[in-house]
Amino acid sequence: MSPDTSTDPTALTQTFHYSNSTHTYSIKWVSLGSPDSPPLIFIHGTPWSSRVWTSLALALSRQYHVYLFDNPGFGDSPLERTITGQAFNPVDKVTELDADLARQSEVFAALYKSWEADWSDDDDGGKKRAAHVIAHDHGGLMSLRAYLLHACHYASLCLLDVVAIGPFGQPLFKSVAQHPEYFKQLPDLAFEGILESYIRNAAFTTLANDTMEMLKAPWLRGEVGKEGFIRQLCQANWRSTEAVEGRYGEVGRQIPVKVVWGTEDRWIPVETARRLGDALGAREVVEIEGAGHLVMYDQPAQLGVEIARWLGAVGR
Repeated sequence: MSPDTSTDPTALTQTFHYSNSTHTYSIKWVSLGSPDSPPLIFIHGTPWSSRVWTSLALALSRQYHVYLFDNPGFGDSPLERTITGQAFNPVDKVTELDADLARQSEVFAALYKSWEADWSDDDDGGKKRAAHVIAHDHGGLMSLRAYLLHACHYASLCLLDVVAIGPFGQPLFKSVAQHPEYFKQLPDLAFEGILESYIRNAAFTTLANDTMEMLKAPWLRGEVGKEGFIRQLCQANWRSTEAVEGRYGEVGRQIPVKVVWGTEDRWIPVETARRLGDALGAREVVEIEGAGHLVMYDQPAQLGVEIARWLGAVGR
């Protein structure tokens, strides 16, 4: 269910339109806090939406100009559309489904630069500001691609249980990718059961009922929601990081990086945090006890402390 735009400041009330040679996009977004405050961007992953950031965004908007958005095909943002009359002939599944997030990262980079045009530091001769970026799940790979391949410079980067370094993947991804037609034919009740089990597995603690309903809602919008969810799992099966993984060392040499991971993450094991931290040259690698992949719900207070401490350390 989408939030009430009349009462919820985190409701995505703005739309960014973008087109490349093959696809068009309509990205829903919103900003909170004073435009004079330092910019802070949250990026969500699969199968989530910007709603996972609501509490943190509201709290940090007192000191930062916070940006929230839904990636193409997630939450309130519709899936990309192929431009009529333009040839799109993907050479493999990675290209067809954007499994290395090339197109999603391109759209984010364009969105970032549209926001960047409004940032300036009047105390520094009009110098452009850079945003602090906090990313979760595949938002990590998006943020790294945008930085390394699309010249999006950040003030800092904080990565939470991210898809960014192999190997990764779950048995469900493979099963869906091999037989997507079977999952499309599932009765709605059976599909919802699989969806709920999948989401529940991402958390170490028991999710509140209203949280579970919110996380499920975008994927229960009839056939469109079901097909969208199946597409995202197929995409995840072919996830690829080759284009940027060899360059991660550049990131930590240029900007401060922090890696945060739940010790009970059943999707991407905590050992990945240390490997990723080493590859990026991260300043900090923090493991949060009693948290799974959805660390923002498992240990919200601890995560809030870690993010606040990080932002305070890297400067406003």
